[in-house]
Amino acid sequence: MSEPSSYLTTTADAYDAVAVLYADLFRDSLAGLPLDRSMIAAFAELVRTTGSGRVADLGCGPGNVAASLRDLGLDVFGVDLSPVMIDLAREAYPDLRFDVGSMDALDLPDGELGGVLSWYSLIHIPPREVPSYLAEFRRVLAPGGHVLLAFFESEGGPVVPFDHKVTTAYRWPLDELAELAAKAGFSEVGRMLREPLEGERFRRGHLLMRAV
Repeated sequence: MSEPSSYLTTTADAYDAVAVLYADLFRDSLAGLPLDRSMIAAFAELVRTTGSGRVADLGCGPGNVAASLRDLGLDVFGVDLSPVMIDLAREAYPDLRFDVGSMDALDLPDGELGGVLSWYSLIHIPPREVPSYLAEFRRVLAPGGHVLLAFFESEGGPVVPFDHKVTTAYRWPLDELAELAAKAGFSEVGRMLREPLEGERFRRGHLLMRAV
């Protein structure tokens, strides 16, 4: 089996196995995270301002962040590798659309979307594959559309794997991920780097970008 198929299968199986527990633990994952919520709110306002179409929550998990985007006035749908996660999202938020799929091969026309959210969903992608994901995000975004990436930051060092509780994940230097996004056709709007809170191990990086 090729590596891309292998890591996608591994990730889907790993999240299927913990989906119910994960959904319960992270149902209110944005509570107590005002800085994180501020980035999501800024993203939502920019998408609403451009009026350029639907928003995809890629790697949506059990759907709680997609529901937050809906509450911020966006026409949002979710995509995730894990069929069990998608079942849980559909059950919890029956008014929203959720589909099983991979972020690097979206069943969407070019320029279809006004926004893409990748909320800690690129973290499981092997680093050399990340440019192809960013290129897919750019393909499905209309010019002027926005993307928001959230990820674990590598303390200024190189990309480094770590022992994520579900399956292998990677921490990224903020500047390096921003450079890859620029090469994929995005211009940076803003960034946020916050220190870990109690119970968190790593700094959190956020990149808000516009499709050019």
